[in-house]
Amino acid sequence: MVFVRTTPPRPVEVTAVFPELAPLARPAIRLHPRPGSPSVGDSSVGGPLLWPAGEPWPHCEDAHLHGDSGFRQSPAEVRLDRHRRARRHEDPYGPSFTPEEEAAMEQKAARLAERLDAGPPWPEECPVPLLPVAQLYVRDVPLLRPPGEADLLQILWCPYDHEPDWKPATAVFWRSAASVVDVLATPPEPYEANYSGYVPEPCVLAPEAITEYPNSLDLSPELRKVVGDWSRWQAAGADVDGSYAEHPAEFYDSNLANAPGWKVGGWPSWGRTDPYRRYCTVCEAQMVPLLTVASFEWDSSRHGWVPYEDRAACAAGRPAGLSPAQPTRVEVGSTDNMQLYVCPASPEHPHTDLIQ
Repeated sequence: MVFVRTTPPRPVEVTAVFPELAPLARPAIRLHPRPGSPSVGDSSVGGPLLWPAGEPWPHCEDAHLHGDSGFRQSPAEVRLDRHRRARRHEDPYGPSFTPEEEAAMEQKAARLAERLDAGPPWPEECPVPLLPVAQLYVRDVPLLRPPGEADLLQILWCPYDHEPDWKPATAVFWRSAASVVDVLATPPEPYEANYSGYVPEPCVLAPEAITEYPNSLDLSPELRKVVGDWSRWQAAGADVDGSYAEHPAEFYDSNLANAPGWKVGGWPSWGRTDPYRRYCTVCEAQMVPLLTVASFEWDSSRHGWVPYEDRAACAAGRPAGLSPAQPTRVEVGSTDNMQLYVCPASPEHPHTDLIQ
């Protein structure tokens, strides 16, 4: 069965109203992650990686204050708790777990109690294994521009807050899938996560190519003034609610500019911070968006981006933590997005990331 998600057409054709924006169009691929059981051969969010058995698993060497947040769960325990809540929602009067799941949960609880009694490991004695965030094959996401013969992008992060932005520290790897003969069967997992929102739920993807335009904050002062001119919208006959007459740029940003959710390429989202340019530390070229890690696929102001296939679930509503708008269960700090950037001159140059 093919998994598909389809973004509805934009309510207004951007270039029909603002032909000046046509040169700023960028291709993007919405990933549409949804909970599933991806394999190492699949593109995924939070799924297993095609990682060579003979290659060391990446670890974070920074000193971490284990348990300082008061959150004392391993990634496996986070996922079991989510599974329990999901089962209770689907069948409120049935058992939360099968007998096998109950036994596994009890064993994990016992191991956690032993760890807590022993106290957390000293930071210098415990480099933290990174968690898989995304694995993207070029065959599924052709917008990627890998170096050399690579055809696979793998992104991991450390599930602890890192200064100065208090976000997970990320690591990016490009590789050729054909070169991986023996796959690492059981990667190490962190002792615990700083926060449950740093543990992605395994998700399959339904990549969809779209065209994006920049957020109004990314426009020049002249173009920002044009987008905010209500008379331009009226002259073009745009079918826009008159409530936006005083602030038409809000309609533009919410419905016509950059898409919300996990995506590759396109334009970054802004709002909580002003645009912040990133430059390559090797060649000083301005970095371009590689991957947007998003807390939500849509929010109350951006329902127009909800795929056709999700509209019924969106309208029905779900309990907190089970919303279809948050399929990956990722929460990037107090903001909605983490943007990973790549050097347009060479993907092998060091990447950079930014909470926005």
